[in-house]
Amino acid sequence: MAPLHPDPIPAAARHAPEPALRLAAHDWTRAHAELDADGVAVLPALLSPPECADLAALYDAAGPHTFRSKVVMARHGFGRGEYKYFDYPLPQVLSLLRTAFYGHLAATANRWNAMLGIAHAYPPSHAEYLQQCHAAGQTRATPLMLRYGAGDYNCLHQDLYGANIFPLQVVILLSRPGSAFEGGELVLTEQRPRMQSRPLVVPLAQGDAAVFAVSHRPVRGSRGFHRVNMRHGVSRICSGTRTTLGLIFHDAA
Repeated sequence: MAPLHPDPIPAAARHAPEPALRLAAHDWTRAHAELDADGVAVLPALLSPPECADLAALYDAAGPHTFRSKVVMARHGFGRGEYKYFDYPLPQVLSLLRTAFYGHLAATANRWNAMLGIAHAYPPSHAEYLQQCHAAGQTRATPLMLRYGAGDYNCLHQDLYGANIFPLQVVILLSRPGSAFEGGELVLTEQRPRMQSRPLVVPLAQGDAAVFAVSHRPVRGSRGFHRVNMRHGVSRICSGTRTTLGLIFHDAA
């Protein structure tokens, strides 16, 4: 069964825009080590300031079919601010980045499953993984753009949209901290067994990408690896406007 809305085939990376080429050149050995150590890795300067501005402009200027839905967070108790889910077909740069990121992250996802004794293996290509999502009824695009103003924040949460869950996701900061906005740090929490939760604040510059665990990660203990639950959110925006791009690799039911 072919995916309903497949991302471009990997061969398209030969003609990828600059962001996909920068992603391929990143130090992935270090990134995988950071993910294993803390459940988060930062890829600096993935997007240039003009690329960030072009993407952020989509939030207000995109055509009627670019996004499939808009969520006002306060209406659902999610925090304050709003976000929009992109619809298929995705803008080319998002589709290429989603496909390229998955190609690097599938190895870590499979290694984490092996550490936790989970038999499921993720396929090597994102197109194959989307086939699994769509066969299970998860057919709606999940990449999204989030917009926060002064006083806005995002409560701690996990982005789970169905039975098929890829364990890693990506957020890219499109606004310049200290200039476009103040506050609004990416915050992760790690709920450790029989211990208090550990917070992690992840500073990001404009164009930086953070890869982090969706809901859990393996941690080595005295009796081998065990599962540690993780959540993420955004602290209160003190002033200005903060716009981010989120790449989630499983589709939604």
